[in-house]
Amino acid sequence: MKMALKGTTLFIREADETQFTVIKSWNKMKWNRSKQELTGIADMELLDKLNSIVRLPPQIEARRKELHAVADAVDKERMNEDPKPFYPYPVKMPLYRHQTRGANMAMLVFGFIDPQQRKE
Repeated sequence: MKMALKGTTLFIREADETQFTVIKSWNKMKWNRSKQELTGIADMELLDKLNSIVRLPPQIEARRKELHAVADAVDKERMNEDPKPFYPYPVKMPLYRHQTRGANMAMLVFGFIDPQQRKE
């Protein structure tokens, strides 16, 4: 099986019949008959499932680990009892704790803050 990652799109070619059937059953990828390849968004769920059946190439494994790091940072922020703003948010009134948590989680998800380098 050959895999390629372009941006956030994953392409799979030359999957054997068993692999193709399993991957197609997840309903996460579409078959392109003209190009003879599966195409889908490389989200955490798809990459985890693929990792369970084949060894991922280094670039794709790095993407999977990056997605897990962001998800772990978001979960940690969600449970933070005393959140501190990651950024001076452009609002006039002070934010409530749940608003600060939400803004911080958005900064993590959209990639404005690196989960490994964020302030504790």
